[in-house]
Amino acid sequence: MYGVLHARRDMRHFVPGQSVPDEVLERMLRAAHCAPSVGLMQPWRLIRVRDPALREGIALLVEQERLATAAAMQQRTDEFLALKVEGVRDCAELLVAVLAPDDGTLFGRRTMPRDMALCSAACAIQNLWLAARAENLGMGWVSLFEPAALGQLLQLPAGAQAIAVLCLGPVPAFYPKPMLELQDWRQGRSLQDMVATDQWPAVLPC
Repeated sequence: MYGVLHARRDMRHFVPGQSVPDEVLERMLRAAHCAPSVGLMQPWRLIRVRDPALREGIALLVEQERLATAAAMQQRTDEFLALKVEGVRDCAELLVAVLAPDDGTLFGRRTMPRDMALCSAACAIQNLWLAARAENLGMGWVSLFEPAALGQLLQLPAGAQAIAVLCLGPVPAFYPKPMLELQDWRQGRSLQDMVATDQWPAVLPC
């Protein structure tokens, strides 16, 4: 189990033209659906994108946001544009994780209603990610899109919001470290930097 946790990677490179057997995808979806959720609200919905035209529409939305993000990077614009940030067109399966309209659950989320819904949905995505790695498949979480535009493309109901485009499928190889570390974009922090006792100490980074 710990090996899968440490081997999980946010994948952007996929082998084109591949597929995921239905029974494998079913196992992974069941893993996602057994995730914990606050008040057993289960706020996640997963949309499997099968229509090539719809996939292309999603890819175009991601590209629009990639360029907008690059423009906002200022001195790191060229460096950002050199990164591969998604595999929407190449991955075997494309899923969109959606936060469902609020069902009014109060248990455990009275003071943080939206935060707890998002945290619960993220647990389902993480379960899917770990299940994919256990199946020797890569998964990448793409957040480069305008939620309203993607919602319109997917015909989401009022109150629902797309929160992740998930690329899934066979990969040429798993990165030995997070890709952003390999590309010298950013280095991960140590565990010691993230854990404190009783209060926020002056030496703990923000």
